[in-house]
Amino acid sequence: MTPTKVTSEAGTTARLIEKAGTWSAHNYHPLPVVLARGEGVWVYDPDGNRYMDMLSAYSALNQGHRHPKIVQALKDQADRITLTSRAFHNELFGPFCEKLCRLSGMEMALLMNSGAEAVETAVKTARKWGYRVKKVPRDQAEIIVCENNFHGRTTTIVGFSSEEQYKEDFGPFTPGFRMIGYDDLGALERAISPNTVAFLVEPIQGEAGILVPHDGYLKAAADLCRRNHVLLIADEIQTGFGRTGTMFCADHDGVKPDLYVVGKALGGGFLPVSGVVGSRETLGLFRPGDHGSTFGGNPLACAVGMAALDVIVGERLPERSAEMGAYFMERLRAMKSQRVKEVRGKGLLIGVEIKEEHGTARPYCEKLMGLGILAKETHHQVIRFAPPLVMSREEADWALDRITKVLA
Repeated sequence: MTPTKVTSEAGTTARLIEKAGTWSAHNYHPLPVVLARGEGVWVYDPDGNRYMDMLSAYSALNQGHRHPKIVQALKDQADRITLTSRAFHNELFGPFCEKLCRLSGMEMALLMNSGAEAVETAVKTARKWGYRVKKVPRDQAEIIVCENNFHGRTTTIVGFSSEEQYKEDFGPFTPGFRMIGYDDLGALERAISPNTVAFLVEPIQGEAGILVPHDGYLKAAADLCRRNHVLLIADEIQTGFGRTGTMFCADHDGVKPDLYVVGKALGGGFLPVSGVVGSRETLGLFRPGDHGSTFGGNPLACAVGMAALDVIVGERLPERSAEMGAYFMERLRAMKSQRVKEVRGKGLLIGVEIKEEHGTARPYCEKLMGLGILAKETHHQVIRFAPPLVMSREEADWALDRITKVLA
């Protein structure tokens, strides 16, 4: 399987990059490539070059680019009705909520659009539960979060980030959050107070560099939360729906949290679809007017979301991720590269950490792009490899041969 030869920035690609730099705020530092179309694990630029997508839009493309079943669901629904707002019912809203709840083993869903909106919804849910059920004094609720977390970009969320750049120039910030070290059960136990309503945690910290806690961490954290009448909120926006080799990353520890925060792959790579799923004890506390979204749960999103879930289950993507991820990491670890400090991850969420004496990860990503592979650095030293879960063994070998050439 040979890709179209990758050329340098030229022609249409160069002009489009220049236009973006002129007319868009510079809040991203993308690789110098423009993507015009995609299919499966492959994407193409306007000049005809083909690349393998090893980022999957930060796990929003678990089903691959333009999966035909999701494309058809989108087209069919677009011919019927696309938006009603929640002022009225639509015929797909209830069925989609039911499908999502049954898949996650939960009782109720609250649908939103972006992942950050879903995290904000989980924060509001935990606080409402704290005041109504746990009887925490009004406006005294505390939520425990972890260092190096990444839960989104709203002002409330960046306020409880440990990354200074995320916060610089954006204060003042919302109070009510207590930060502890990740993968530190002692710190969690010490941080819990009578006013603690929730522990918000990523089962694997993706943006922090694919940081994987020790086996049993989430199970022990869940036990601590249960003993102290604290909600466990698992942010599975990046790790959910098969990415780590199980339907949800919490499944590795046999944990069912009080609330799942989901998004990204829930939209199948077509639309922003997110939500919070949990019990009636938590989400059942909301009353009309407490929370909402004009586009949350719109008919087009529901059609796409149901098709996205059907593909994940029907094509056994969690199982494929487990199998391909084990093979991918085995091949990467076998390189024994002097440049690589560590290979870590679960399923097809894999981080390769570059030793500092060999520079940062960015130049390696640029070299990979020159060989037809699109990966992206995270936290300076780590290359993230997270291809669509539909990747074949042949496609994995094609990528690994080139990755080995760059790293070893």
